[in-house]
Amino acid sequence: MTIENPWLLPQGIEEILPERALELESLRRQLLDLYHSWGYDLVMPPFIEFLESLLGDLGKDLDLKTFKLTDQLSGRLMGLRADMTPQVARIDAHVLNREEPTRLCYMGTVLHTRASEFAASRSPLQVGCELYGHSGAQSDVEVLRLMVATLRTAGVKDFTVDLGHVGIFRGLAKAAGLSQRDEAELFDRLQRKSIPEIEQWLSGRGLSEEQHRHLAALAHLNGGLSVLSQARSQLAGAPQDVLEAIDTVADIAERLQALDSEVPLHIDLAELRGYHYKTGAVFAAYLPGSGREVARGGRYDGIGEAFGRARPATGFSTDLKALVGVSCAAPERSQNAILAPAPSETQGDRALEAKVAELREAGERVIYQLEGDETDPLDLGCDRQLSHRDGQWALVSL
Repeated sequence: MTIENPWLLPQGIEEILPERALELESLRRQLLDLYHSWGYDLVMPPFIEFLESLLGDLGKDLDLKTFKLTDQLSGRLMGLRADMTPQVARIDAHVLNREEPTRLCYMGTVLHTRASEFAASRSPLQVGCELYGHSGAQSDVEVLRLMVATLRTAGVKDFTVDLGHVGIFRGLAKAAGLSQRDEAELFDRLQRKSIPEIEQWLSGRGLSEEQHRHLAALAHLNGGLSVLSQARSQLAGAPQDVLEAIDTVADIAERLQALDSEVPLHIDLAELRGYHYKTGAVFAAYLPGSGREVARGGRYDGIGEAFGRARPATGFSTDLKALVGVSCAAPERSQNAILAPAPSETQGDRALEAKVAELREAGERVIYQLEGDETDPLDLGCDRQLSHRDGQWALVSL
């Protein structure tokens, strides 16, 4: 079978050309240095694993996103990773097996069966950090601050951080006796903040006046820090775990503001990203006017249980490609290069080699002219060339 356009790539799969590749690689190095300075150790999980291990505790959320194939050696089902979070949790729980808090970071390509947004990539370059072994607000704040530092390092401007807690909705839904199906339907309406739909849906569920009022209030409990005092008032009488979750959000917000008052913080108690596996505080960074999420994170205690060792955990992740796409920083350009003559056509090749090595060691970009190639040096990005004068190799401007 002849393919008409064999150079076409699948929808949502892209190649990175030189200029953008340089931007990505530069940012990758900066971020890994940033994470190292915060005490996070780099891990490199495999691109493919047995499916059970790959999905971990996130199976329901990841299963439909994961490409699957059969291992020809074992006959078992394997998957191409769609999220590195379960892989890093496996490394912490089963491979490293440390008792002390563990900080890990990662960066690599993941593959999705479908793009999460229209025209989005199906092969994001996922980057993130995870902190295992500590269940207090301090670790949530550390990870949240590191997410903010990541956005700032990438040159992302004017983002807003939404902070919430899945335990608030979960506790209210349990107290109201909602079935799993009802909970999912209300969850969908809350995510869209469709207040008329929420009111209509709640009215047909036979809830008590207090249960109805509590669940309906969630769609309105978003804004500045004053939302927390409103939540305590409007959710008075709610189960204790709901009130404790509100206190946790307040604790995280106060700690964050004390350490970095410049973070544009927005409280949203209906922020439920990752609801099916998150267990505590959740946060996400959005760009103004578009509602576009550029990073997300939160607490997911017990993540290692599928690997035989549950641990408290909190973390965040983002897509390096998306960060470069929304960055306000000036893209890094290839520095002007130096053209060196082909060694075989020169006299004193060893001296030339030594000069080229010296220039490259100093950070210069040096390109050898190829024999028989008459390309204009300017087309190669060269603004200088090496010329042999008075027995020495010297730089000459073009």
